[in-house]
Amino acid sequence: MDLYEHQARELFEEHGILVPRAEVTDSPKKAREIARGLGGRTVVKAQVKAGGRGKAGGVRLAADPAAAELTARQILGMDIEGHPVRTVMLAQPVDIQAEFYVSYVLDRAAGRFLAIASAEGGMEIEEVAASRPEAVARVHVDPAEGVTSAKAAEIAEAAGLPPQTVDVLVRLWEVLVREDALLVEVNPLVRTTQGRIVALDGKVTLDDNACLRQSRWGAYGEAGDDDPLEAAAAAKGLNYVRLDGEVGVIGNGAGLVMSTLDVVAGRGARPANFLDIGGGASARIMADGLSVVLSDPAVKSVLVNVFGGITACDAVADGIVQALDTVRLTKPLVVRLDGNNAARGRALLDARAHPLVQQATTMDGAARRAAQLATTA
Repeated sequence: MDLYEHQARELFEEHGILVPRAEVTDSPKKAREIARGLGGRTVVKAQVKAGGRGKAGGVRLAADPAAAELTARQILGMDIEGHPVRTVMLAQPVDIQAEFYVSYVLDRAAGRFLAIASAEGGMEIEEVAASRPEAVARVHVDPAEGVTSAKAAEIAEAAGLPPQTVDVLVRLWEVLVREDALLVEVNPLVRTTQGRIVALDGKVTLDDNACLRQSRWGAYGEAGDDDPLEAAAAAKGLNYVRLDGEVGVIGNGAGLVMSTLDVVAGRGARPANFLDIGGGASARIMADGLSVVLSDPAVKSVLVNVFGGITACDAVADGIVQALDTVRLTKPLVVRLDGNNAARGRALLDARAHPLVQQATTMDGAARRAAQLATTA
């Protein structure tokens, strides 16, 4: 479960991490009042569970309360990456001396958490990693040992962060562990002209499996809070989770889908979703699945990865063929079939000869091709 920025900053504040004063509203008039209470000049930020807010015009500086009201009116109702903006957060601006990036994320392949940090914050970390990989430090963390002051100092030194960030790195780890999170990210973490270390933005993803022991999580699932595509998928009975990549992923079985996500990431692309069609792949299920995945504007290619067992591959292929008659395929579709009746399934897809459908015989080959199609689109 992803949190909104204002929810993430509340967790940071609870764990002793400095954040700017801020308040959330869904009313432009209330935004004027909040800005007045914050001193007049504010940063107005769209509250959506998606990246790219700044590029989309969802983060703006307002010089005074009247400008804050006007800006909030302009941002509320925007659509950012398929997410409607229902609330905005107004925050006090700070005088920035330097910007950094820090995060902890679960590294499934290594069976440990990974600290990612850079002295070049305030921009997309993927862009920094692509253009200057030496500027991004990656340090694995043993979950049994955690992030002590010594480990935090190691991370800071590897990334070229100032010594003042060590305490924040320890506290961010506390957020990850105590709040049962899979991802904790601050971008940017800044040093102000007064020498304080402040989290200006935050992203937190919670582990849904821990909901039984986190009673307050109920407050995070308010009406209208759901991702619109996740809500549409749930209405169709699909097990779908939206991610932030460009390769749509459909598979049968949670384990296979999770493995597919990792392989796609290993081939230089990011998965756009998790979609498990389970043991059945009827034409309706495939049509519904393709419809939801293709509705994500970030998707550049789709990968269907199926291992035939009780549900044979020819039944899956037949479902895809029939789905192509009802769903307008606008992006390349890479299909990998293996297991029960795989050869027959591949023959059915060959006979359909759809120009946007390609086949691969291995999961790695399919992931590589889907990644190529997505990153060159």
